[in-house]
Amino acid sequence: MLTTNERRPVQTLGGWAIAVLEEAGAIRECEHHGWMQDRADPHARQRAYEMARLDPPPGLSPDDAASAITDVLDSIGDTCPECP
Repeated sequence: MLTTNERRPVQTLGGWAIAVLEEAGAIRECEHHGWMQDRADPHARQRAYEMARLDPPPGLSPDDAASAITDVLDSIGDTCPECP
């Protein structure tokens, strides 16, 4: 069973999706430059989608929450643009 910790409030839907993806381990931050990187872990992605559907932000349907996760994943690459 998936358990989640209480999340900090975020100001935007994109910020919420990033927080869910980080909590699930699907993305990480470049330790040198701070860019988000997709870890390309299918299990972590699945956890993020499950978390989004089970606990969407107030006023958002589970499908819309999953769509927000997809939008953020589509905007993040797997490498840091500033790392050599």
